[in-house]
Amino acid sequence: MRIKSMTAVFGGLDRAGLELGPGLNLIEAPNEGGKSTWCAFWRAMLYGIDTRDRDRKGHLADKNRFQPWSGAPMEGELTLEWQGREITLRRGLRGNAPFGSFSAVYAGTEEAVPGLSASVCGEMLTGVGQEVFLRSAFLGGGNLAVTAAPELERRIAALVTTGQEDVSFSQGMERLRAWKNRRQVNRSTGEIPRLEGELARTEESLARIEELSARIAQLEGERAELEGRWEEGRQQARQEFDRRLAQAQKEYQRAQGQAEALESGPALPSQEELRGAQGELQYLRVLEEELRQGTAALGEAEEEVRRAEAAREDEHFSGLTGEEAAVRAAEEAAGWQEAVREGERAKKWGRLSLVLALLAAAGWQLTARLLEGPAALPWGLAGAAVLLLVLSLWSFRRERGSRELARSLLARYGVDTPEELTALARDYQARCQTAEKAAHKVEVIRAAVVERQIKREDVRSALLNFVHQFAPEARDMYGCSAALSRALCQDRDLALARQRAREGRRRLEDLSVQAPPLGVSEEVRERLEGVNARLNQARGALRNMGDPAALAAQREQLEEALAQRRLELEALNLAMDALTQANTRLQERFSPELNALTGEYLARLTGDRYQSVSLTRELEGFVRTREEVLPRSVLCLSRGTADQLYLAVRLAVCRLCLPERPPIVLDDALTAFDDRRLTLALELLRELAEEQQIILFTCQRREGESLAGVPGVMRIRL
Repeated sequence: MRIKSMTAVFGGLDRAGLELGPGLNLIEAPNEGGKSTWCAFWRAMLYGIDTRDRDRKGHLADKNRFQPWSGAPMEGELTLEWQGREITLRRGLRGNAPFGSFSAVYAGTEEAVPGLSASVCGEMLTGVGQEVFLRSAFLGGGNLAVTAAPELERRIAALVTTGQEDVSFSQGMERLRAWKNRRQVNRSTGEIPRLEGELARTEESLARIEELSARIAQLEGERAELEGRWEEGRQQARQEFDRRLAQAQKEYQRAQGQAEALESGPALPSQEELRGAQGELQYLRVLEEELRQGTAALGEAEEEVRRAEAAREDEHFSGLTGEEAAVRAAEEAAGWQEAVREGERAKKWGRLSLVLALLAAAGWQLTARLLEGPAALPWGLAGAAVLLLVLSLWSFRRERGSRELARSLLARYGVDTPEELTALARDYQARCQTAEKAAHKVEVIRAAVVERQIKREDVRSALLNFVHQFAPEARDMYGCSAALSRALCQDRDLALARQRAREGRRRLEDLSVQAPPLGVSEEVRERLEGVNARLNQARGALRNMGDPAALAAQREQLEEALAQRRLELEALNLAMDALTQANTRLQERFSPELNALTGEYLARLTGDRYQSVSLTRELEGFVRTREEVLPRSVLCLSRGTADQLYLAVRLAVCRLCLPERPPIVLDDALTAFDDRRLTLALELLRELAEEQQIILFTCQRREGESLAGVPGVMRIRL
């Protein structure tokens, strides 16, 4: 068999493909490059995925570990050459089972391969079951150690002399142990404890039969005594029955008379009308309560209006509404701002005029010094200085007047700034709004009170008119309530009287058709019933116990069977001891052919350092060099040498026990080899690849460097 191509949606592989050639295929990829995933995919395509496996501490089930990262369903396709023809395997999702669907067809024709199903795919293609495959041609996860398995043990044992693959010490021992466990596992399970239990139950049943027979005789005597006492009370019971019948006749006649008397009274409204009138009466009480609460609320609202009106009074905005007060405050603030602006303008003109006057006076003096006589002085410049001085004084006076006007505008309200005046107006406006809301609330409550008063009078009038139909003496609501209660009770009394009459008639009829009672006391009746029940139980239990003669015969059979099973148990113990001794002797000559081929491969891998290998049935290895007298256990070897031994074991198993020559897959299997032994291992693999496809995954460069330029080697980089 040879793999040609693989396509996978598996773990981190998202529709990834891998094309392989014959012979040795070297696939180089870094860590997390998908090497182990491709190996697991190859194994899953052959043997499927165990959906019963569950996650546990330190272990992740394959169905979860290799769930596609992309979220797509797990699926794959494998094209290979088998028995001279090219076939295609496909696995995918079926329901919730990953790799649950399976198909095997011939490439090009899509014709189904006969007999190749999901359950037998791996064993048909490789020639071995999964446990042998994982211990031989599948070197995944970098762990080369080989453990024993029943199927592998049978195949290796077949190499000794017999050629039969059904010879296995472990399975033979398991079968003997199963036979032994069937007879006795421990003190509580197995055929021997079961027979002992049945024998004990049979003896207990025989003892129980004797006990039940004595009990039945005692109960029959007690029942005869109670039946005699039963007969004595029958006459007294007859007399008591006659008295009860007469009493029932009297009670029926009295109840019938009461019902007829009530039926002859005045006609009343229906129960619905009476209950409706009671509801109106209750509604009237509700209206009275609402009027009381409304009157109290109206008084509180009026008091609130008075408080709001008192709080509304203001010395600055008296007689104004809130909006008018706001407008006046805005106008006063605008007048204040205008006066302030006018004062600023006057102050500015006054300063300017003063500066100009001073400049004119300075110019006049300077000119006077420069000129020679008074006649030449610039009197016009002096007049201008005087005029500007007068203008300056007038401007400053105007500034003071504006300032006094602004101060007087705010002083009448007792504030210093326009903002305070605006705040006063807003406060007055808020008080006005509070007073208006209080007044509106009074109007609403007053309207509600008036509405309730009108409705109360209407309900009272209608209720009085209704009650006067059957109780004209009622004058107020207390009279109406009493009349309604009497009417309702009268109807209920009539119903009760009719019910008592019906019950009395039924009681009389029941007593008339009844047979006279037996007349036993409660104690006698209970005791007799108890005795009969116990007697019936004892008889039923005795019948269920079976025939005493049959039980005695059954006891003898159980004793014989128990003795036989004990003899068989002793024989099985002797057989297990003999098989163990025979296995000990066989271990000395366990599979010489496998030992020889493993030794040959180990010599190739170690450069002829180790040439002798012996394996136990548990596949524990022992090696020996030329110079050593005693072999050494694999536990004494270095990690690299131990890996070389187990690689030799796996290659030997592949050659001897795998007739179909499936591809050998190695995942980072040579990482612990030094450079020299790595070269020797690659030479051996290249030689084996001439007859069997080998796929070597590695994360190192050493394999590629060693195989560079070697013909027949296909190198792939992921």
